Amino acid sequence: MKIAIIGGTGPQGQGLALRFAKAGLEVFVGSRDPERAESTVSEVNSRLPKGSSNIVGMSNIDAIRAADEMVIFAVPWSGHNDTLNIIKKELSNKILVDIVVPLSENDPKKVDMPPEGSATEAAQAILGSEIPVVGALHNVSATTLSNLDWDINCDVLVCGNSLDARKKVIELIKKLNVKAYNVGDAQSARCVEALTPILIRLNISKMVPFSHSGIQIWAPDHK
Repeated sequence: MKIAIIGGTGPQGQGLALRFAKAGLEVFVGSRDPERAESTVSEVNSRLPKGSSNIVGMSNIDAIRAADEMVIFAVPWSGHNDTLNIIKKELSNKILVDIVVPLSENDPKKVDMPPEGSATEAAQAILGSEIPVVGALHNVSATTLSNLDWDINCDVLVCGNSLDARKKVIELIKKLNVKAYNVGDAQSARCVEALTPILIRLNISKMVPFSHSGIQIWAPDHK
């Protein structure tokens, strides 16, 4: 499988590139600056274990064209809408996996949701109903993703208006040895994205003995 990661030079994008390449997928990291993508990817590839797929750096447009279907969108919130408007025409017949969280510019422990309600819904409004947007991977620590000696310590909540697209993204995420759950349509992203600043608050708190925490769904002992 060939996937693209737009904004793949950032911490979250690099971590996901590492994990998916380790799982054997062909990963194309896109950036507005292809030279930056190539430079970043060269360093990231050096951290992969033997037998992993190589990660390739290129422009955003070339990365999207290289992907079979899945395009992971990992740009900073400040560039979310502008970047989507630039790449929109290239996303025909693709699924956009939006992992962006609209954190407050003045306080990353809070969200500043757009008028649409969430980043996922904002992306769907820009792209239109013909291009499915799936919100996922919002609550996974970039530090955890980038350390291949660590297991990913959380489950992933997946939402979007297309059920078929949600199912495909869930299967993609399972390749990371992570449980993924279908939590409904795009409006659910308002809750899922809002969990991230809560985790940030916990992870920097001196009142808890851990960092890089995540969300897990626990089944009851009884049926």
